[in-house]
Amino acid sequence: MYKRVYCRDGYNVSIQAGKGNYCYPRDDYGPYTEVELGFPSCADPMLDGYAEDKDDLLETVYGYVPSTVARDLIVKHGGAVSGECPPGVVMLMAEGIEYFEEKKRKE
Repeated sequence: MYKRVYCRDGYNVSIQAGKGNYCYPRDDYGPYTEVELGFPSCADPMLDGYAEDKDDLLETVYGYVPSTVARDLIVKHGGAVSGECPPGVVMLMAEGIEYFEEKKRKE
């Protein structure tokens, strides 16, 4: 299980892949060209077509999301500040993480 990805703007989402996930290939090794995202902190139109439950976009999983879409989602939200991605998903880190961490400490 990979740690939840937190982005600079506060958005966060679980990005998983493995035998028991909606991903490709469905193995525990990868690299993955499609991954499963789940339980995002807010709805994002980039994921709408992948939702398992289209009536509850926050409490659902998003299956077979192309790895490039997962990467672009992270970029859209300012880059990652923490978390892990399965092999095949490029997790671009946010610049200026120190600013984000300081802001979180003050809250």
